[in-house]
Amino acid sequence: MAEERMWIDGEWCAAENGETSEAMNPATGEVMAAVPKATVGDVDRCVEASRKALQGAEWKKMDPAQRGRVLNKMAAVTYEKAKELAVIESSNNGKTFREALSEIRYGAWTLEYFAGLTDKIEGTTIPVPGSRLNYTLRQPLGVTAHIVPWNFPLQLALRSIAPALAAGCTVIAKPASWTPLSLLAWGKAIDEGNTGLPSGVLQILTGSGSLAGNALAGHSGVDGVVLTGGVPTGQAVMAKASEQLTPVTLELGGKGANIVFPDADLRYAAKAICFGIFMNAGQMCWAGSRLLVHEDVHDELVEAVCAEVGKWKVGPGMEEGVRIGSLVHERHRAEVLEKLEAGLKQGGSLKLGGSAVEGDGAFMQATVVTGVEASHLLFQDELFGPVLSVTSFASDEEALSLANDTPFGLLNGVWTRDLKRAHTFARDLECGMVSINEYPITFPQTAFTGWKHSGIGIEQSQDALRFYTKVKNVNVKL
Repeated sequence: MAEERMWIDGEWCAAENGETSEAMNPATGEVMAAVPKATVGDVDRCVEASRKALQGAEWKKMDPAQRGRVLNKMAAVTYEKAKELAVIESSNNGKTFREALSEIRYGAWTLEYFAGLTDKIEGTTIPVPGSRLNYTLRQPLGVTAHIVPWNFPLQLALRSIAPALAAGCTVIAKPASWTPLSLLAWGKAIDEGNTGLPSGVLQILTGSGSLAGNALAGHSGVDGVVLTGGVPTGQAVMAKASEQLTPVTLELGGKGANIVFPDADLRYAAKAICFGIFMNAGQMCWAGSRLLVHEDVHDELVEAVCAEVGKWKVGPGMEEGVRIGSLVHERHRAEVLEKLEAGLKQGGSLKLGGSAVEGDGAFMQATVVTGVEASHLLFQDELFGPVLSVTSFASDEEALSLANDTPFGLLNGVWTRDLKRAHTFARDLECGMVSINEYPITFPQTAFTGWKHSGIGIEQSQDALRFYTKVKNVNVKL
């Protein structure tokens, strides 16, 4: 069993008290590594080093274009090590190697995108009365704490690390306690990769969310907190950050709907619907966990979805041909199955799956439930597993009402050839993202953002840089 270390102040070290936790392979139950459990003292040391690096001339006075070159070198290292990192992520998270590799390369692409923006963070000049010059500066927010989820352990870490570094901030990244290994391996690759990143600018702190994450969120030396996670975790982090009036970006849950009309390409839609709920074993905030389908094509589409996912092999993520890997932990699978059972008691018919896969590992069958009503748990709650709820509708007005009848508002999909209908739904859906005739889809240059309980703030795109910079207004009497 490997003995992992945290990356604090340019050194790889154990926790202050020597305590560790076990990182598992959820497909086999094997213990992969012992990982340090950071103490509050470790958090303090990490924040102190981050503040020192923030004020250090090597980073503070670095030409913004040079920061971009550093990020490009970090991207190159990520591409070079992508397959090695994907093996680690697949083994520690349970997802397929194919998914892990794609996500890590997306993370490298994100680094490249923000590398190109480092010297384009600009202020403005403002016309004011009298003989004056008035302008704004956009300066780094400061020390940023990044609390990373377990469902996309490396890609979602890079999604926020890239704009933070591009803006000139310093970064403390805390991976989820279940899935720390790919981020630690990436940190080692960056440390050894001759990227030009000054010591202490990027640190990786491991440990529990309740201790290390909580200490970071409420630390007086942290200037911004970024979290991807569930709504209760987001509420707890926001409450803790409020003690210091620390700004937050929260990317939280979702209950996305694919809304399918009779004029849609049903064969293509069925494949995308499966991809949108069954990849990563459904453990995605932007999963299309609700299928809203017009009554005229309901049966045809449900049959097509079941036939498509019936071809998807379930098994260990590193096995050839596997399309649905293990859930992240047996405890999480138990929670998904418990919610599924409670939901079925309220109504609906089990069309496919519905059970754990027998044998070792936290595997679960792809599950489809029809006849789900808007008041049901399966319509309203985020199960975060491979469960698709199906609801029929008769009109555009009913479809829109159903789509918006949820506390979440992250990503929804619309399937139609009708241009007017597509753009009307894009305007009227209560969510941060809409995808028409494909699902799910995003790019580093497009905003990833949720409304309602799906979060606060924006990840990706130039808009993300606004969180990592603060505005200063300067007035000069001439």
